[in-house]
Order: sequence, then structure tokens, then C-alpha cells
Amino acid sequence: MKKLNIKYHIVFPVLGLICVVIASCERGFSDDIDFATFPSTAEIYIDDPVGLTDEFFESFDPATGANPEGFGVDANEAYQGNSSIRIDVPAPDDPDGAYIGGIFRDRGEGRNLTGFDALTFWAKGSTTSSIEQVGFGNDFGENKYAVVLEDVALSTTWKKYYIPIPDPSKLVQERGMFIFSANANDNNGVGFTIWIDELQFENLGTIAQARPAILGGQDQTAQANVDSSVPIIGLTQTFNVTNGRDVTVKVTPAYFDFETSNPFVASVDDRGLVTIVGEGNIDPNTGQPDNKATITAKLGEVQAAGSLTVEAVNLNVLSIFSDVFANVPVDNYNGFYIDGFQTTLGGAVEENGTNIIDYTMMNFVAIEFYGRGGSGVVPLDATEMTHMHIDVRVNETVEASDFFRIELFNNFTLGNSVSGAYTIPGTDLLSNEWVQFDIPLSNFVGLSAQDALGAIIFVSDATIANVSLDNIYFYAEN
Repeated sequence: MKKLNIKYHIVFPVLGLICVVIASCERGFSDDIDFATFPSTAEIYIDDPVGLTDEFFESFDPATGANPEGFGVDANEAYQGNSSIRIDVPAPDDPDGAYIGGIFRDRGEGRNLTGFDALTFWAKGSTTSSIEQVGFGNDFGENKYAVVLEDVALSTTWKKYYIPIPDPSKLVQERGMFIFSANANDNNGVGFTIWIDELQFENLGTIAQARPAILGGQDQTAQANVDSSVPIIGLTQTFNVTNGRDVTVKVTPAYFDFETSNPFVASVDDRGLVTIVGEGNIDPNTGQPDNKATITAKLGEVQAAGSLTVEAVNLNVLSIFSDVFANVPVDNYNGFYIDGFQTTLGGAVEENGTNIIDYTMMNFVAIEFYGRGGSGVVPLDATEMTHMHIDVRVNETVEASDFFRIELFNNFTLGNSVSGAYTIPGTDLLSNEWVQFDIPLSNFVGLSAQDALGAIIFVSDATIANVSLDNIYFYAEN
């Protein structure tokens, strides 16, 4: 079974407690005390914004390529009433930014959304393209209960869209009313327009058939060292909505209740962070340590599909890309640096509840960890390591004459380096299937030292253009 490789970089702090006044240490709460309550306003945009910030639209950071200039209100277009939200999606070469996105945030302290089961809106496009993501729960703060629906297909006529709320009981004080992001990648790089109207929360009463999942609904396994942590990703909730279709949204860990089968091996917190706490107790039947624990979860009363079984181990590993082990700092997973010759695109992406590296149009590409551009990353001392592990999947037909070469660079700079190379022949690769390789470092021809590894460069022939990689690490064989 393929080893698990997952990463999750969002931190979700504990929700602040509501303060109350206690009349005396000798008595309980007074009947006269009113606990803090928040308005249950459903409307977000109905001809005008309702209870939003004065700026209404808060853009993502332009430093990330966000275009803050394409958002407005259109008085000439509406599903109902007199106006709609207008979003002009830029072309990739727009000097103001290559995509548009941001949030609508409640102006007050937040809203009580426990009486609703969905966020709904009407939308249409100037062309049949798509919105990259829409959702709620992001207020540019802790984003504890964020929900995102991806790849929303647009029609050129008005259509109603549904974003189900995974567990309304959690949303007693929510400020993140709406989030969206869109680009022109699915429209052949041509900008287009989106109109949104009647944006509001509703209690439809027809949101049914809850099917939560963790890790993409898969039963995963992983080995991890004691005191290391493995975050649970691939968290989703699927509902059947009013129009009879299934809708799957991505959700944050705070909606789930996580459990561990063996607290002497692994604990799991409310952020879905699994920590290996020990090698377990001795199994009285076998006399051996019971060093495995299975992590499961529920969303409300429904058991989530998928699980993570972790095995506590004690391995000497230097991990480049695998969160089952602690990764060393790297400069990038997609080192591109020769314009006009290098064609490779891609980098780290999420796939079915795990993270992988996905390269397309590949001829060569680097993972660098030598301090490129003054990053402060230091080269890797792999003196004690004996092997390199890597999982490779060729996402197209493999011919016997094909190859995939791995080059390790010692004392790496862009102009001066010493490398060792190992070539995987096409006969050892499979089409559209993962293959695991454990390569002795002594097999890297030309590698004279291992004390300052600074880069791994991957090279393929012209016929292997689409490659996925996972679980890249060095280890010492016992």
C-alpha cells in the first residue's frame, strides 16, 4: 500500500469563550443573566449589501496576484430587484492581477447561523466558464468553520446554487459571510464576467443524506516517528440538495469530532492533528508492543468515511516531501530557472486526501534546499543515510525506451555543483500506477559526498511529460 503523505498548513485557534458575570462563588448562574446572542440575519446581498463591512468586498492580497479592480455592482443586470454583484474575471496577463477573489465580512460581531442549512445564491456568466471556489466561514481571521465549494460551472442564464452547511449548530457567531475566487484558466485565458444575486442563508429543510469523509474517504496507513505529527486532510461533506443533486464541499477540521483507537500510540486534537505519543503498551497475547492506532471521525452523528492507521516507529529519516515524517526546510518543490528551455509546470497539489507533487510538460525540474535567494535554508547532511525512497507515477503511456533520471547535487549552486545520477528505465515504471523505489545512495553514479546535498533534479525524456511524485526521503537502513 502506498504510504501516506499529507500536509496541512492552516492553523485553527480555539474559539474564544463567551464571558459571563457570576453573582457569587456560592451560587449558579442567575436567571436574570442573558448570554451573548448574535443576530440571525439571513441576507448578504439583496439589491444592496446587508450588514457587511463598509468596503463590502475585501480582496485577497494583490501580492499573490489578486486583482482588486474587477469587483462592483451592476444596476443593469439582476435576477430579482434592481442590481446584482458583478465580478469581472481578468485575463492571466492583466497588469492589475491574474485572478480575482476575496471575502464579504459581517460588520458586527458576527451572526448566529444555527437556524439555516445552506448558503444559496443565483449566478450566471457571460460565458460557460466556472468559478474556482465559493463558500463561507473565511473572515481573514481564524477561519475555524470555513466551507468551500470548488469548480462551480456557470451557465449564461440565471441558475441557483447551494452550499450546504455541514453542521449549523457550530455557527453561533460567524463573520465570514462569503468567499470566492475566479480566474480565466478554464476559459482559454480569456476574461469573462460573473453576476451574483440573492445571496443569503436559507433553511431549506431539503438538505439530506449527509456523507462526511476524511482523507478523501480512503483508509490510509502511515509510519511515523514518536513525537512527530500527521495532520488529517481531505475533509469533505456531501449532501443531496434541493435540486436532487449531490454537492460535496471542503470543510475545516473543527466540524469533526476525531477519535483514536489507541491513546498510548497516537492522540488527535480538534484541529485533526495526529501526534505520535509513544510505541504503545505490550499486547498480552503476543508479548509485543501494540504500536498502531486508528484515527476516525464523526461529523455530527454521522461516521465519516476514511481512516488513518498510524504505526509508531523509530526510523532515521531525512524527509524532503512526506509529512508522515518531519520535512526538512526546502526552497521550493518546483525550481524553475532556465527560461526558454525549461518547460516543466506544476508543484505540490492535493489529490484524494493526500498531497503529491504533480509535474506536467516536464523535461527537467528541481527541488532545491541550499538557500536559494538568501532564503536561509541550509544544505542537507545525509552522511548517515544509506537510501533514497521515492514514489513515481507516470500519468501517461510508458514505453520500454523511456527513462526518468534522478540527480542529487552536493555543494549546489546554480553555477557550481557535483552530482550523482540514477536512471529509472521505462521497464521499471507503470502507466498511471504508483511504483515505489528504494535506491541505495551508492547507486548514484558520480556522487562523491553526502554531507551537503542541496538539490534533487528530475529529468525525463520527451515522451514522459506528466509525472507525479510522492514520499521523497532519505533513510538509514538498519
